[in-house]
Amino acid sequence: MKKNLIEFLNRKVEEYNRPSFIEADPVCIPHLFTARADIEIAGLFAAVFAWGNRTTIIAKSRELMQRMDMRPHEFVLHHGADDLRGLLSFKHRTFTATDLLYFVEVLKQHYSRHDSLETAFLTGMGNRDKDTTGSLNGFYSYFFGAVWEKADAIEIPARTRKHIAAPFRGSTCKRLNMYLRWMVRPADGGVDFGLWKGISPAQLVIPIDLHVARVARRFGLLHREALDWQAALELTAWLRRLDPTDPVKYDYALFALGVIEKF
Repeated sequence: MKKNLIEFLNRKVEEYNRPSFIEADPVCIPHLFTARADIEIAGLFAAVFAWGNRTTIIAKSRELMQRMDMRPHEFVLHHGADDLRGLLSFKHRTFTATDLLYFVEVLKQHYSRHDSLETAFLTGMGNRDKDTTGSLNGFYSYFFGAVWEKADAIEIPARTRKHIAAPFRGSTCKRLNMYLRWMVRPADGGVDFGLWKGISPAQLVIPIDLHVARVARRFGLLHREALDWQAALELTAWLRRLDPTDPVKYDYALFALGVIEKF
C-alpha cells in the first residue's frame, strides 16, 4: 500500500476524530448524557435511526429522548401505561410505535437484570473471535428471543426484525457497527466513548455504506461488488493492515471523504 495513501488517511482521521465532529453527527445524541446506561440507550436509538438525512436523524433521536423526559434508562425501567401512550405518535421513516414499544420492553427486560447493554452483545462472542460476527448474530438472537425469561412472554412483531441487522442475514450491519464503534473505541478524540471492555477495538468491523464503499473502491481497498457483510469484512481486513489494533478509526476518514467532502 502506498505510503502517501496511508499518511493521507491518517491525516483525515486526525482531522475528523475530534469534538467538532460531534454536533452534526448522530453521536451527538448519546453525548447529551453522562450516565453509562443513558449513553447506551440513547446511542442505540440514534444508531438504529441512522439512515437518511443526518439532520433528520438527530432531530428524531432528540425528540424520542425528550419523550422519555431525557432520562432514557429511568424511562425504560419504570415507565407506566401513560408514559407509553406518549410514544404512540412517534415515527421515524419505517420505524413506528410498534417497533418502539417492542424496543422499550426489550430494554426493560435487559436492564432489569443487567447494568450494561454490553452483556447483550457478548452473548454470541467467543474468546478467539477475530471480529464481531458472533457478537452481532448473538445480539440479534438475544433481542428477539433470549432476552425474555419465558418464551411466550411477548409477541414479537415480524416488522421489527428489520431494524436489527445481523451478519447471518447478509447485512453490512452498518448502524450496529457504528454503535459498537461508539461504545468500544477509546475516547481518544472525544467522539467515541470507550465504555465497553469485553470487545476489543481490534475486533470491530467498519460501518460500510454506499459512500464509504465508493471511497474504499477508489483507493483499491475494496473489490467485492456486493455490499454485504463480506464486503465489510474485506474492507476491515485492509484497514487492519494500516492499524491492527484499531482499524475502525479509519471510519472517520472514509465516512468524511464520502459524505462530508463528497470525494
